[in-house]
Parts: sequence; C-alpha cells; structure tokens
Amino acid sequence: MNKIEIRTLDVTQYMKPLREGGSLPAIIKADDGQLYVLKFRGAGQGKKALIAEFIGGELARAMELNVPELVFMNLDHSFSQTEPDEEIQDLLKFSVGLNLGLAFLSEAITYDPLVSKADDFTSSMVVLLDSMIINIDRTAKNTNLLNWKNDLWLIDHGASLYFHHHWPSWEKHLPRTFPSIKNHVLLERASQLEEAKEMIQTTINKAKIEEIIDAIPEDWLADENDDLSVAEKRTAYIRYLNAKLSNIDLLAKEAADAR
Repeated sequence: MNKIEIRTLDVTQYMKPLREGGSLPAIIKADDGQLYVLKFRGAGQGKKALIAEFIGGELARAMELNVPELVFMNLDHSFSQTEPDEEIQDLLKFSVGLNLGLAFLSEAITYDPLVSKADDFTSSMVVLLDSMIINIDRTAKNTNLLNWKNDLWLIDHGASLYFHHHWPSWEKHLPRTFPSIKNHVLLERASQLEEAKEMIQTTINKAKIEEIIDAIPEDWLADENDDLSVAEKRTAYIRYLNAKLSNIDLLAKEAADAR
C-alpha cells in the first residue's frame, strides 16, 4: 500500500486565537518557520474532529481540490504554563501531544456566495465530496471556503463524519444519502454533477481510501470510552467511505434533484 506523506512539526510559538471558530483554533508558528492554523485535540469534539478534518481534507486533495497542507503538530506543556487567558490555558493544557495543523493562507478571504467566484465543475466536486462525508457545515451561513490567489480553497471538515460520535449505530449510516445537501452553499452552481461524479470515480478507489485511513495517527483513534478498538475504527471508516463511493450515483442524483 502507498503511504501518504504527512509532515510532523513542533509548535514553537502561539501567535493568536481565531475566535470566530467555535473550537478556538489558533495561528501558530512551527519549527519550519511557517505559520499554520492549529486545530486542538482538547477542543469541543476532541480527537474525532481532527480525524474528520484529516479525512475530509485528504479526500479533497485526492480529488484534486485545493486544500491547505495538513500537518501533524506536536504541542508541549510549556505553552499552557505561560498563557494568561484561562480559557486558552485550559485548551493548551488538554491539547498536549499530537494535534492537526493547516498551512495558513495569508490574505485569503472568506468565500461569499454573493460576490465570490466558484466554477461549476469545482462546485459540483465539493458538493459530492460533502455528500460523501456528510458535511453539515458548508452553508451560506458558514461556508468554510476561502478564495486565495483567485482559487477556491476548502477548510474546516471537523463537523463531518458525525456517525463516529456514536459507534454503536455507525453501520446504519452506510446506506444513507445526505438530504441536507439541499442547504449547501455551492449547490446552485453545481451544474456538472455527472462530470464531477466521473472525476471522483477516477481519483478515489478502495486503495486510496485505505491509504488515507491508514495515515490517521493511532493516538487519535484510541479512546477507552468507545466500543470499537483502533483497528475496528479504521475498518469502519474504510467501509463507510467505500459505501459512499459505491452510492455516488445516488448522491449525485440527490444533489441534482435538490437543485
């Protein structure tokens, strides 16, 4: 099996919190001298949000959509000891260990459906990706899209794959479609769903799905409160995504009907 190459970096400086994000991500500097947006394992949805962020981002990249580079980021205990803000101090304390970073896109602007640009094919690809990963968080109210250097970039997939918040019922999600696609911010522009479907079938297969899931850090998957073991969770994510890939015709039809 091929292996995704994900860099692992150390956080060297906490710059500032991004308070518009519910989970309080932050801009940080890493030991490569670059800036990243850091998603914390100690935030609201914990490690499951990092897993969803990673899977959604790497699937998007495999589909040749624009996603900031994802990196694994080590955070040590020293940052919480010098942080004066109690809320951030607690977040840093509970996030010691391996977190997830996204390359910071300087001067990127939030996508605005009224004025921003998104071509029909890209819009169709994003709609089908979000149908596959049941991403409820790409609406006009909260687009989780950026325009950077005249291109559309995808961010914030942490609310996706919500089946993993209740493992006992995860298999019930295998045959389901995604009716909430009717609220997708790009649906109106998604006029090339058939072409997008063919692109996904070309770029995503069982081997690519296994490659992405295999790259999830074991530490993120381990949770003594869950009913499934680490290996069983990897199998569940693979089965889930393969089921969505098999149902891509239904997902495309559902999106087309919703338009």
